[in-house]
Amino acid sequence: MTQTIAGPPAAALPVAAIQAEPEPGDVAGNAASAARLVARAADDGARVVVLPELFLPAYHPPTLAGDPAGTDVAADDGGLVADSRLNPLRTVARDRRVVIVVGAAVRHPDGRRTCSALVVDGEGRIDAGYAKQHLWGPDENALFTPGGCGATLLVDGWRLGLGVCYDGCFPEHGRAAAADGAHGYLCPSAYLVGSEHRRDLYYRARALDNTMYVVFANAVDGAAPWRFNGGAAIYDPEGAVLRRAGDRGAAVVVARLDPTELHRVRDAHRMLADRLPGPGGVRARLTG
Repeated sequence: MTQTIAGPPAAALPVAAIQAEPEPGDVAGNAASAARLVARAADDGARVVVLPELFLPAYHPPTLAGDPAGTDVAADDGGLVADSRLNPLRTVARDRRVVIVVGAAVRHPDGRRTCSALVVDGEGRIDAGYAKQHLWGPDENALFTPGGCGATLLVDGWRLGLGVCYDGCFPEHGRAAAADGAHGYLCPSAYLVGSEHRRDLYYRARALDNTMYVVFANAVDGAAPWRFNGGAAIYDPEGAVLRRAGDRGAAVVVARLDPTELHRVRDAHRMLADRLPGPGGVRARLTG
């Protein structure tokens, strides 16, 4: 793999991570709720806003399985999504000049259904963006087809890798984003109650592993067994918490990704630059 160590962007980038509880199956209502939360984040200065995994249909496997036509949004051959239920997101993106990353179930022209991170740009254009590569558990594997490649979002000189929930549990996924020059990693997620330790550890580790910012959005609340634990957070390139929400209730957390701090950390902690090709190589076999 070719390693691209991108220099820091020229200016800071204000970002927001959101946690909220969507209504299972109500794509139009959830899009309207998302738009209100995005406007709140924009009021706090955010330029990029990240919402949870599958926020538009809600992460609720029984509903996703029972009503695929109602819970999916369709993408065309170019990856564009024209679903009118998402108009509130188009409007707030245009009016507030923000970029939105939000989870959806996407139906592709070839029939594939993916757990995706939609990207709504500042003109209101919606792209299918990134399809989750690592599907978690029997429900996701029954519902979705895994994505075939990573994706990087470019905003104001910042390169931001995209991942969805379980992707962030694989160090090589974040490293692939960093190797492509990412300065940050955006992760819409849906962590169940009881997983708080892992939730807080994985994304701090991805930040420090790759000396990049991480923006973690999460679902929250809901009815058992689909109860989610919030904790939306923004981590700096050393894995320290910049902002974090509580484990319950809707919240919007905003922080600035600072190019000076990114440069300082990457100059001090040189894992990306010093990484050997094929670390470890052939293993020596020792006896004791």
